[in-house]
Amino acid sequence: MKKGIYSIKYLASCIALSTVLFSCEKKDRPALGDYVQDSNPPGGPLKFYTAFDGTTANPLMNAVDSIRANFAADNPFTTVDGISGKGVKGVAAKDKAIKYPSANDFAKSTSITVAYWIKHSPATDGEPEFHFSLPSTDFWHESAMFLLVEKGGPDPSNSTTSQMACTFAVQDNWVEFRGDNRLPNVLDGNWHHLVFVYDETTSKVTAYVDGVAKNYTGSGNVLAPGGTPLGPLQFKNVSNFVLGGWNRHVAGAGGAQDAWIHSFSGSMDQFRLYGKALTASEVLALYNSKL
Repeated sequence: MKKGIYSIKYLASCIALSTVLFSCEKKDRPALGDYVQDSNPPGGPLKFYTAFDGTTANPLMNAVDSIRANFAADNPFTTVDGISGKGVKGVAAKDKAIKYPSANDFAKSTSITVAYWIKHSPATDGEPEFHFSLPSTDFWHESAMFLLVEKGGPDPSNSTTSQMACTFAVQDNWVEFRGDNRLPNVLDGNWHHLVFVYDETTSKVTAYVDGVAKNYTGSGNVLAPGGTPLGPLQFKNVSNFVLGGWNRHVAGAGGAQDAWIHSFSGSMDQFRLYGKALTASEVLALYNSKL
């Protein structure tokens, strides 16, 4: 009799377990591959991106553009028509620039690419302009990276409507695009795509204008402090990120302002920082797509 009771109990347990398993199998659930994929997954090459648009449904664009709505004092630039959607227009003053809390994890990059569109003419007030700056306490100029554009004028070290004289600095290593190495057509008052690439495998900086690489004369675009190739970048002690100026253009980002520098007064759009050295074909794709 006990055997029969045990058998009945065992059978009842099996039926109950089968019911539970069957019920679980009937629930609807999507396969892993059906989930929406992040267009810029964590750790991806695009580290920082602002389209200055503010109206697109693309979360990548609006994530950074929200600074205008939430931190208006840190974005004094005005909205203008850009190369794609809207862009921003700088302010011709010594204390105006856009300050972002950070450039995300861009500072962990060992090779980099800076890409953006500008519409501008040579500065007429005799002062150089800064396009961007990554503040750092490691250097006398308090920047781990910046771009400085020289004033207008006939001197080959200066900018003209057909040749832009500028300096791209990374970890206190300066690449000067001056004289025969000035960048063509950037300051002719039309939209132009400007890209700077640093490749740790060659320690070389390459500049592109409208998808075409500038043929740098000489070896001044190879970063080799003390004769040793710089190799992988090592950004340290960085904070904030400044567009349209130097870190000292923004209150609280670098201390007192210097009289010899000026904020960017042209128009800018589609600013991107990559944690890799984009290839020539990738740069050309950005230009052709107006990105």
